[in-house]
This record gives sequence, C-alpha cells and structure tokens, in this order.
Amino acid sequence: MTEEQKTSGFDKAGGVEETFISHLVELRNRIMKASIAVIVVFLCLMPWAAHIYDLLAAPMLAALPVGSKMIATGVITPFLIPVKVTLLLAFVIALPWVLYQLWAFIAPGLYTHEKKLIAPLVISSSALFITGVAFCYYLVFGVIFHFINNFAPKSVSVAPDIDSYFDFVMTMFIAFGMTFEVPIVVIVLVRMGLVSVEKLKSIRPYIIVGAFVVAAVVTPPDIMSQLLLAVPLCLLFEIGLLVAPMFAKATQAPAESEETI
Repeated sequence: MTEEQKTSGFDKAGGVEETFISHLVELRNRIMKASIAVIVVFLCLMPWAAHIYDLLAAPMLAALPVGSKMIATGVITPFLIPVKVTLLLAFVIALPWVLYQLWAFIAPGLYTHEKKLIAPLVISSSALFITGVAFCYYLVFGVIFHFINNFAPKSVSVAPDIDSYFDFVMTMFIAFGMTFEVPIVVIVLVRMGLVSVEKLKSIRPYIIVGAFVVAAVVTPPDIMSQLLLAVPLCLLFEIGLLVAPMFAKATQAPAESEETI
C-alpha cells in the first residue's frame, strides 16, 4: 500500500468520524434548545401551578356533591402533583418548538419526497394526540365521573386522592391520545406497503371488535364511556382508510411516480 493510499484511507476515516461527531453535536444542541423551551415555559407557569391542577380536577369536582374536595395523603403530594401537571402542560405548550427542533435535525438528510412524508405526519400526529386528550377532558371525564359518583353507595363519602386521580387522568389521556393516532397508523402501514387498503377493509369487522375490547379494558365499566372510546376509534380507522391512498400518492418518490405512469 502506497503512502497516498494510506493517507487517503486515513482521510476517509477521519471524515466519517468528524461527520459523526458533528451530528452528535447538532443533536445535543437541538435537545438543549427543546429542553430550554420546556423549562422556560414551566418556570413561567409555576406561579399558577395550583390553579392549573384545579383546572385538571374540575371534571371530578363537578361530579362530586357541592362542597366536596379531593384529599392528599402524602406529605409533599400537594406540592409534587401540581408541579407534575404544570411540567406536562409546559411540554404540550412547547411541543411545536420541540417538533421544529426534531424536524430541523432530520430534514437535511431527507429527500424531497421524504420531507413530504415526514412533516405532515409529525404535525398531524401531534394535533391528533392533543385532540384526543381534549376529547377525553371535555366529554369523557364528565360521563365517567358522574357515573362513578352516582353508583357509589350513600354510606360512602367519595373523596379521591390527588395522587390516584393524577395517575388515572394520565392513563386516560394516553389511552385517548393514542386512540386518535389510528389514522396515522393506517396511513403509515399503507404508505410503507405493509398492508393494502383492500386488506384493511376486509378485516374491518375484527377492527370493530378489537375497538370495543380495548374500550372495555381501558375505560370504567359503564357502556357510555366505552362507547365514547370505541366509536371514535372506529371512525378514525375509516378516516385513515380514506386518507391513506391520497397521502401515498402525494408522497411518492419520482421513481415510484414513473412506475405508476
């Protein structure tokens, strides 16, 4: 091996290593910018942490008898739970900036047709998740908490613990947020060629049964709250079937478009 070949090999190895390190530095900077945004929003919201938790607890308090309150059994729970809620709200508020940092990191390495694929999915999946959370808060909680309160024996004083309430609310938010991601799942499966729209239509009865099974497992055992999860899941599945072919066509690579023609 000549000296020129050795030098060329070292240059290539050094170039790859330098590129890898530059990507790590870029990733670190993007994570720092996203984290700083969340922290800044969190610090701005901290003076109203107690009011933010009161807003989260409003559906439960509305279902309880007039004058009833929630309880805190832990020593630091009255401080810790509002802080957790405020931090989650700060993340949601800063989510557009966080997603922008993610997009700015991966966009330079994508082709034009791939950018058409990623950007709409990131934006729409975030919007759908937030929509699912809002649907749960404004509609589902009222039904669930009134059912629980009306079902409770008169000899029982209903006074939920704020820690248990927080865990329940987060579980429901995640369940409904993920449920509203069904169209994205359908679109991705069709776009990647893993399954066809015709195949998904053929298994529609199983999807409907599965939706009601998931609703029965996730929600409390009243028919109304189960319907409020299962019915949107089925409707969102149908929306995914309608949008998937259009999305797949709009995000085709040039080679795929020529093959189609």
